[in-house]
Formats: sequence, C-alpha cells, structure tokens
Amino acid sequence: MKKFTFLLSLFLLASCGSKQTERMVNSGNYDAAIQTAVNNLRTNKNAKGKQDYVYLLEEAFAKAKERDLRNITTWYNDANAANLEKIFNTYVQLNNRQELIRPLLPLKLLNEGRDATFVFDDYSNDIIDSKNTLSNHLYSNSKNILTNASKLEARNVYDDLVYLNQINPGYKDVSKLINEAQFKGTDFVHVYTKNETNMVIPVLLQNDLLDFSTYGLNDKWTVYHSNRVKDVVYDFGIIVNFREINISPEQIREKEVTQEKQLKDGSLNLVDNNGNVVRDSLGNAVKVDKFITVKGTAYQFTQFKACQVTAKVDYVDFTTNQLTNTYPLASEFLFEHIYATFRGDRRAFDESFNSYFGQRAVPFPSNEQMVFDTGEDLKAKLKAIITRYRIRN
Repeated sequence: MKKFTFLLSLFLLASCGSKQTERMVNSGNYDAAIQTAVNNLRTNKNAKGKQDYVYLLEEAFAKAKERDLRNITTWYNDANAANLEKIFNTYVQLNNRQELIRPLLPLKLLNEGRDATFVFDDYSNDIIDSKNTLSNHLYSNSKNILTNASKLEARNVYDDLVYLNQINPGYKDVSKLINEAQFKGTDFVHVYTKNETNMVIPVLLQNDLLDFSTYGLNDKWTVYHSNRVKDVVYDFGIIVNFREINISPEQIREKEVTQEKQLKDGSLNLVDNNGNVVRDSLGNAVKVDKFITVKGTAYQFTQFKACQVTAKVDYVDFTTNQLTNTYPLASEFLFEHIYATFRGDRRAFDESFNSYFGQRAVPFPSNEQMVFDTGEDLKAKLKAIITRYRIRN
C-alpha cells in the first residue's frame, strides 16, 4: 500500500509538471518549457512517466527555432543597426538551445517507436559573422560619438564598448576607447577648504579632512580630488567653509566631598543587657562582628576646555559658477581631566573617587591641538554629507 501511494504521488507530480510545461509552450514561453523538460529528462529519460516531457521538448524546440529564424529574417530585411545585437544574440541562443538538448539524445517516443526529432544546424559562421558586424557597428558608432560626447553620451558609449570587449575581446583599440569614455563621462569634483574665521586652521587638520583616499567615496562616474590635477577639467566644487572656532578658557573646577563608611574590624563577644557574655549550648562565647566608622574628605579637581568648530559645505557647479546647495557642518571636542587628593581615611571613599587619587594635573592642550582634535568627527560628518547628497542624481 505504501509503495502504491508513493508511485501515485510521483505520477501526480510528473503530471502536474508536464501540464505546467505544456502551458509554457502554449503561451509561447518556449525556452522556459525547454529548460523544464531538460531538467526532468536528465534522470531516467526513457521512463514512461517522462514521455510527456519528450513530446513537449520536441514541440517547444521546433517552435522556438522557427520563431527565432523568422525574427532574424525580419531584422535583416529591416536593415536597422539597432537590430544587430538582436541578430547576434539570437544566433547564440539558437546554438545554446541545441547544446542544452544534445547530451540527452537520443530521446525515445515509446508509443511511436521512434526517436524524437531535433533538427540541429551549425550556427558557428552565423555567430561569427553577426558578431563581427555588431562589433564593427559598435566600434564605429562609439568612436564617432566620443569625439564630442556629453557626459551622458560618454557613459552610454562606455557601456557599449564594455559589451563589445566582452563579446569580442581585444578588438582593435577598444580598451583605449573604454578608458577615454570613462574619463569623458566622469564628474570630477574639487574639494577644498576656506577659512572665514579669525584663527589659523591647523594644516594637519586640513590635510586630514581632505584625505579622500580614506573616504571611499569615488565611484564609477564620480572622482573627488583635494588637489587639482593637470589636464583635468573640474565639473563641480565642494567647499568646506570654516565659519567659527570657539574655544573656551582653561578651567579648573574644584569640589570638596566628605564621605564616611562603616567597615568590619574584627569581632567581639556578644553580651546581654546585664553585660554578661552570651554562650552557645557548648559553653563557647558567641562572637559578633565589630564595626568602625571611617571618614575622609576628598578634594576633586576637574580640568576642562572645550572647542567648537562650525562650518558649511557649499556645492558649486563650475559649468555655471552657481551655488547649488549648502549644508551645515559642526563639531565639538571636550578636554576633561580629573584628579583628586584626600585627607582622612582613604577607605571611606567610593571606587569612583579612588580612581582619581594618585592622578596629577596635566598640561592643557593648545588651541591648535583642540581644533585638530575635532577632525575625526568633522571628517565623519563631511563624509556623511557627501555620501547622502551626491553631486549628480
């Protein structure tokens, strides 16, 4: 009974699969039907339950081939260069379809006592000829357009040339033209700083802020330079305008804190209300913990200095010399150092205080160092602005 149920399940699955494949054939989705039939015939291809797939494969192959050859004839008669890629791809498709089926042959049609019919043709010359015709067209067309190409045109030419290089590697000087198309299609952006404050911006900060090798911002069609490169025409500018630098005075804040704590200090005999020692059942004196109170005063000193840098990021279109967008940029860096001394018993203090004991005052950072220390935060925020607000949508 279990064997019968299993066989019935297999039959139903095969039946459903062949029905689905038949629907693909009837709707003109021949290649999907061919792929489904081939997948099912790769194992036990001569089984009776697989016969529907053989019939469907024979039918789908013949119809797909007839359709493709008819399309190729139409495209040739149309004499439109836009059809050259279709012709080449269709010849490749005709050949690939044959190679997909070839390993399965022969396929038996058991009820008819014959092999399924698949008429294979040699498309090698057709593929070569259509590839060369397409290659010549893509090459000539790309070269003509590239002479006076706009950014968008250069990018389209780049895609055509990359495709040409894929189907026909090493064709003429295509590699050189690909580089030329990419260069002409690239937006070059000059990023630089302006100082509108009354303070000197540290050179190290400016260099670090404009070190775009660490930003990872360059993409296929956008390249950022902090230093102008000879022979490069820059399309856009990003200017980091430093507007204000506010640095607080050096401050030392003092705080006095007194703390006390009860600590265990050995043990003593437990006595009753009459002053007699309390004993257990064995006659031993009962012991209790002895506590003492310790007290101390801490003197906490906090060295503090703050720096705030505000700027704006201006986007400029160099082709029109127009300001296109402005975004705020700001960062703050705080210097804080805490140390403390104490009088009394050190054990009276919380751990937070104990970590400050033994520390000493340190020199305050210079104003220049404070400004420089805002750099990492400024850099992260500048990267976020450039990443979010791309030069060209």
